[in-house]
Order: sequence, then structure tokens, then C-alpha cells
Amino acid sequence: MNDQAGPPANHKSIFWISVLALFTAALANSVRAGAAGALKTSLLDPIDAQHSGEMIGTVLGNSFLGFALSLLVISPLLDRFGAKKVILFAAACFIVGPALVLFSAGAGGSTYTLLNIAMIIWGFGWGATEASINPITATIYPNDKTGKLNVLHAWWPAGIVAGGLLSVLFFKQLNLDWQVLVGLTIVPGVVLALWAMRHEFPQTESTAQGVTFNEMMAEPFKRPSFWVFFAIMFLTASAELAPGAWVDVTLTETVGFSGILVLVYVSAIMFVMRHFAGALDHKFSDMGLLWFSTVPAAIGLYLLSTANSATTALVAATFWAFGVCFMWPTMLAAVSRRFPRSGPWGIGLIGFAGALAIRFVLPKLGEIYDNAKLAKAGGKEALEAVQPGTPEMHGVLAYAAETSFQTIAIIPAVLFVIFGLVWFFERGKNTK
Repeated sequence: MNDQAGPPANHKSIFWISVLALFTAALANSVRAGAAGALKTSLLDPIDAQHSGEMIGTVLGNSFLGFALSLLVISPLLDRFGAKKVILFAAACFIVGPALVLFSAGAGGSTYTLLNIAMIIWGFGWGATEASINPITATIYPNDKTGKLNVLHAWWPAGIVAGGLLSVLFFKQLNLDWQVLVGLTIVPGVVLALWAMRHEFPQTESTAQGVTFNEMMAEPFKRPSFWVFFAIMFLTASAELAPGAWVDVTLTETVGFSGILVLVYVSAIMFVMRHFAGALDHKFSDMGLLWFSTVPAAIGLYLLSTANSATTALVAATFWAFGVCFMWPTMLAAVSRRFPRSGPWGIGLIGFAGALAIRFVLPKLGEIYDNAKLAKAGGKEALEAVQPGTPEMHGVLAYAAETSFQTIAIIPAVLFVIFGLVWFFERGKNTK
């Protein structure tokens, strides 16, 4: 579809199907995190209590593996499969993944294996969602890519909020079993499948413009500047997603306030702010919007490192949320706008860069955190001697949180320079 062609008659339905798909993926992500402790206790501790922590980490990590693999494989083949089939595949994964998690409870010696398979399949649904909804949204709204992709991705934090609140409600208030929460995520998957079956989806922008499969695949490799954006996406995802996965580990023990609730608060801000991205993009351009965003992101991450109460944690989280809320969808729109011939393959590669960031940055953040604990305590034996809940342990954990957040706060500071240079360079070209 070119800029002169109008959107398909059912474009609003297609957009809201895309919204439901992303909301379902986010809800699943949040529920997996919220149910992790219960899964570990009920399924993995009986298998190997000594290594159950490592096992649940592997189980959760496999959802990201499924996400990255399906995103990379499906993106270039989107138009060959058809967006409708990909959305239906995602819906099937959103049904089969949690169903296998439920079945694993009665699988005996195969429980751990079945859990890992379930998480990979669940992750496939997330990757298939990202591989299809982003290029389709860019196609049906060719003149408002930044605005519509941000509105679409506003429903990611909405899903995180829903999953986080459900986790707190089910486990803290109602004392329900984890099976109820996991089973609940099947419902939007079924609705997604039934809704998508009723609609036809358009070809992506690049295919409608006559770009062949080989040309699309070659485009990123013919444009060195594409890989600049690939590297930038690695950094922006590190500034947004890595701290989001880290707040519960650090803040819950240091400020006496649930890290999950901080993440819910941040996600609520992101949901609201992403609806204003279109107007801000028209005023500042996508690079200008990203450049301005780095300032509150850096301030927020630094303040998170010094937070010592619920109030200071929320103030820090507010800055951070305002900073990172536009980064992921605006980067996708920026690539689609600058490299339209790369089509869904280009958008998929950028999303894959974000997935790589989660895979590599989070373990490094954990290593920094662990090393800081050892350094503050005075070594392994000294750390083991510190009793949980004591002022000494609070000081150790606060120092580790401070060190890890200060380290990652460097990333938006680097992005401030990079986005500024790209914005300055492109403005210079446009004035010639």
C-alpha cells in the first residue's frame, strides 16, 4: 500500500484485533511473572528444591526464546503466510501454551520438560503477534505511523497492568491457585481467534509497492544506516525493558513497597502517554521525540538507584516512565518510515534487537547486583552471615540496587548523544 492508497474498509477492526493480540501477549507476560513463585513452589521444588530457582529462571527465559525465534522467522515470511494466518497462529499459541502449563501439573517426571515446551509455545504467540501487527499497522496508517504504533503499543502496558493486578488479587487477596490465573489467559486467546477469522488482512506496505521477497531481504544489508537503528534499539530496549523486569527484584526488599505495583504504576503512565505520541511526533519528529525522552529516562533510573521509600520510588518511576514510554513503538515507526522497502523483515529485525537486549542485559544486571552485594558485605562468607530483614541486610541490598540502576542509567545518557546526532544530521539534510 502506498501513501496515496486509502486504508482497507475494515481497517478499524484490523487495528483493534491487533490491539487485542498485543494485550493478550502482555497479559501473558505479566501472569507468567506473577505466577512464577507459585509454579516454582508447587511444580519445581518437589523435583529439585536445591536448583528450583535456576529451573524457574530457565522456564521463564524460554518464553523470550520463543518470542525471538518466531519474530525472526515469521517477519520476512509474513506476506507469504498472510497476516491473518499469523494472527490465528498467535491465538493458537496463546491457547496451547497456558493449556500445557496446566497439564504439566499432572505430568509426573515430565513436568519440567512440558513446562519448558509450554513457555516456548507461549512465546511463539508473542513473537507472531509482534511480527504481524506492527507492519500491518504501519500499512493501514501510512501517514501516521508513529502515532498509531504508539497507540497500538499503549495496550502492552495495559496488559501488564491487568496481569499485575490480577496476580495480586488472585494470590494476595483471594488465595486462589495458580491454575485459575494461568487458565484465565486462555480466554482472550479464544476471542482473538474468533474475531480474526471474520476479517481479511491487507498485504504489507512493501509488498503492495511491488518489492520482491529477495529485495526486501537484501534491503537492510544494502543500507548500513539500518544497522545503526538496530544498535540503537538494543540500547532503547535495555533502558525500558531491563529495568522493568528488575524493579521487583530490587525495590521490594529495599523500599518496603511491592516492585510489581511500581511496574503497574509505570505501565499505567505509559498507557496514557502513548496516546499523545502522534501529536508530539508532528511537533518534534520521531528523532526529536526520542532525544527529549532520554532526559527523564536517565533521571528516573538514577533516582531509582537512590530510592529509599515508597514515595521516592514512585517519583523516580514517574520520571523513568515518561522517559521510556515512547521508545519501543517510535523506534519501530522510525525504521518503517526510513526503510519502507525492508517491510516486515526490517521491523522484525528491530524487534529482534529488543529481544536480544532482554536476553543479554538482564543477566549482566544480575551479575552487577550480585557483585555489589558481595562487595558491600565484605565477601561471600560475610554475606552469608548477614541475617535477612536486618538493617545490615537492608544496607547491602540498597547498595546493590543503587549500583545496578546507576549502571543502566548510563544507557539513556548515551542515547541522548546518539539521538541528538541523528536528529541534527537529518535536519541538516532536510534543509539542503
